[in-house]
Amino acid sequence: MIPPFAPDVFAKDKAEVLAAQRGLELSHSEQWDFLQSIETLDLQAAPGSGKTSLVGLKLTLLAQGWTSATRGICVLSHTNTAKDEITRRLGDTPAGRRLLTFPHFIGTIQTFTNTFFALPALRSRGVEIQAIDDDAHAEEALWLLDHHPRYRTLKSWTEMGYGRRDLVAGATYVCDAGELTVTGPDGSLPFKRTSPSAQQLTYLKQELENRGRFRYSDMFAIAEHHLVHHHEIARATAHRFPFVLLDEMQDTSDLQQHLLDLVFGNGESVVQRVGDLNQGIFTDGTPTPPRPSAFPLPTALQLPLSRRFGTQIAELASQLTLRRRQTIQGAGPEGTIAMLLYDDHSVTHVVPAFERLARQKVPSHILAAQPARVLASRIVPGKAKQFPRAITCYLPHHTTPTRDKNARGLINALRLARAGLQDDRTTATGQAWDAVRRACNHSVDQLLPALSRLERSPATPGGQARLLLHDLLTADIDSAERWNQLMDRLKSVLPQLTNTPLRVTSRLHEHLSHVPAPPVLVQPHTGTGDGIVASSIQRAKGETHAATLILECLNSGGRQYDVHKTLALLMQDKDPEHASKPVLKAAQLLFVGITRPTHLLAIALHRTRAQPYLSAFQARGWEIHTVDTGI
Repeated sequence: MIPPFAPDVFAKDKAEVLAAQRGLELSHSEQWDFLQSIETLDLQAAPGSGKTSLVGLKLTLLAQGWTSATRGICVLSHTNTAKDEITRRLGDTPAGRRLLTFPHFIGTIQTFTNTFFALPALRSRGVEIQAIDDDAHAEEALWLLDHHPRYRTLKSWTEMGYGRRDLVAGATYVCDAGELTVTGPDGSLPFKRTSPSAQQLTYLKQELENRGRFRYSDMFAIAEHHLVHHHEIARATAHRFPFVLLDEMQDTSDLQQHLLDLVFGNGESVVQRVGDLNQGIFTDGTPTPPRPSAFPLPTALQLPLSRRFGTQIAELASQLTLRRRQTIQGAGPEGTIAMLLYDDHSVTHVVPAFERLARQKVPSHILAAQPARVLASRIVPGKAKQFPRAITCYLPHHTTPTRDKNARGLINALRLARAGLQDDRTTATGQAWDAVRRACNHSVDQLLPALSRLERSPATPGGQARLLLHDLLTADIDSAERWNQLMDRLKSVLPQLTNTPLRVTSRLHEHLSHVPAPPVLVQPHTGTGDGIVASSIQRAKGETHAATLILECLNSGGRQYDVHKTLALLMQDKDPEHASKPVLKAAQLLFVGITRPTHLLAIALHRTRAQPYLSAFQARGWEIHTVDTGI
């Protein structure tokens, strides 16, 4: 089949002109191998290798030469953040902006699955979607468990042991031998499928489906079921998208990979997958072995050159490429690795010491453009007795996100919807109405209609609901008086929309109650006032910092320190293959953290735990700084 793009779409002169406009240097053969390939391939790209810039360049070139008005390019990613970054890079040229419209598709794997398979399947069965959200599903499932006598046996079973309610909250669809079945969140059931508890769990899940409540993973099972029974849909989708690019492939779960194989595994589409397996920190928790198609394939292209950092950080990072061995070449600034050694009395002085060191090591204009960051694997201290345990031990005033009983109230959901109003009014309006439906459906005997089914005439209940929705998105809902007026209007229009009486329950009152707007939090820190930001390593993924401090924390088991165990593994030249799973997990997460900085990587380690390895640190050229309390 002739590809629907011009044969010279990746010509070197065209690529060099566009790369120069974007300040991208194409000086290595590995870049050109990926950029000019029109075959199915995998690209294993090291941190700081310019992978995202290269992807943006390739997509823009492809858009310039695309010739079909009905077949498009499909660009998928794991997260909205990655999708938004690709969209931003495409927005600087008219050709790139064409990829944002039909016949092309740019979005997350979840959105792709919902849009093309799961939602059409549910609509064909007459199911009206209320929410695709794990938390909303769990809340509804537990409410049904507690309030319907039909599930009495299942409820009795959950009361016989700690954590058993999680099975109900996380009940999930899987497609098994072409049929949808119900399992627990780990893919199994603790009782026989013929038992009364299993049958009631299935009935409860079906009731949730009838109410339009689904988990994110449900949509993949529903999509697979739809594809298994309608083979032509996969073929039509592959024909629609002859070129597919998947970004951040390292975080793609087995569930997602299986669906992608069903759709694009027949070879009709060119599928190019990009990522760094060593940065894979998000999984679906299933213990199944990797699929033969799992990223990256043994034949994957390599992009080992990092322009983010120099040889010292590159050498350390290479040692931590535990999931896919790669020798990373550092071509960026020749920065510094510094060990900050603290004791029990100087824990809270670690960050101020890092602030001073960053000002010494990093030029001020670079530090201003890319502020220093403090990262840790653990935010919440937990109940272990050891100290320090988490980021708040080093920064006692650090604020961590907390969830209160009103976190899922209607007013906070509306605040989230209003935040996106200027960027996408249609989506924001849909989110706002979905929030209203989630808050109120328990109090009416008939589910509220979808937004598209609301009448438009102001004289009708649907028209009144649309006017109310407009006011919910534009009025001053931070005012308790104004909010209560809007809620009175809502409670008035609900019975008219459903032709059923409104049951004013304590749950409805809780959902509709006014909650003050959260204060704008300025991140407090100990030090000179330079405003260093602290966060988890997971949240820093994809970022670049001028200087990064990695704080030693207890692992999730509360028994080992992540930095200590990882560095001990390296300094003793032990084979990582023989390390315990907690140590390997800590090392993989630290790999993400240590590959963020350009100029300074600082690592906090307790003096006692550091003592056996001081000579090894110094032999590598790392600086040793003692943190004391005389600051």
